[in-house]
Amino acid sequence: MKRIYFLVPDIDTTKTIFKELLLQRVEEKHMHVLAKRGTPLDDLPEASFLQKTDFIPALEQGIVLGGLTGFVSVMVALGMTSGFADSGVTILVTTLMGSAFGGWFSSMAGSSVGNRQVKPYAAAIARGELLMMVDVPKDRIADIERAIIRNHPESKCGGTEPMIPAFP
Repeated sequence: MKRIYFLVPDIDTTKTIFKELLLQRVEEKHMHVLAKRGTPLDDLPEASFLQKTDFIPALEQGIVLGGLTGFVSVMVALGMTSGFADSGVTILVTTLMGSAFGGWFSSMAGSSVGNRQVKPYAAAIARGELLMMVDVPKDRIADIERAIIRNHPESKCGGTEPMIPAFP
């Protein structure tokens, strides 16, 4: 799945695009709308916490960096004490603990920061435009983009996000 971004000028156009996407067999759970605070979205699917913040990318980075830090630190400690003999469990536990701590710490920081994929659209959202995020299979991206731009030339296609995690 890839996420397509569209800037839409108003709520009525957003509702129309939403209905058209449903007719094109894009499920509601794969559409997300982000608007200026206080904008009534009615029945449109509002972007969730995970889509508004940098929680997931920060979590992923924290797990990797924490695990790497835990691994390097235990290797240095074991090298200084010449304790490499039966240290497999120690290396594993320290690496996993580093990953857990790094993921937790980084995700907490990421939850207070706006999603870096959405930042380029912040000024338009502040002006009152709406950002539609649509998750579709790779082979449908071009068709969906063409249909929206053809039917709604006032909308702007903002490109795609590299990869969408399976769980948000």
